[in-house]
Amino acid sequence: MTDRPSDIAAPPAPERQTADRVALYDALLSLKTRTEMDAFLADLCTPAEVRAFAERWAVARLLDEKSKSYREIAQAAGTSPTTVVRVARFLKEMPHQGYRLVLDRTPRKV
Repeated sequence: MTDRPSDIAAPPAPERQTADRVALYDALLSLKTRTEMDAFLADLCTPAEVRAFAERWAVARLLDEKSKSYREIAQAAGTSPTTVVRVARFLKEMPHQGYRLVLDRTPRKV
């Protein structure tokens, strides 16, 4: 049996996507411990997705230290130089500044 165009679900409307995103944010904000966060992310994401999040966050922290080259950061974080460049661009140029917000709010390990 093949999928006919009428059998394929249409993408959700933008307002539905926005409501779903807000619901996700509220769900994340409701978590109180690392254990709760781990359980939720294990259910929500694939192991590869969680690893990708962790790698990007490691890259952001290493970039913020300003002590290693991009190649050294990629090696230390176990990721590609492309990921390092992408995270660096978001840290420096993008208007969201989400990485910066969280880096400034989290204690630095000495």
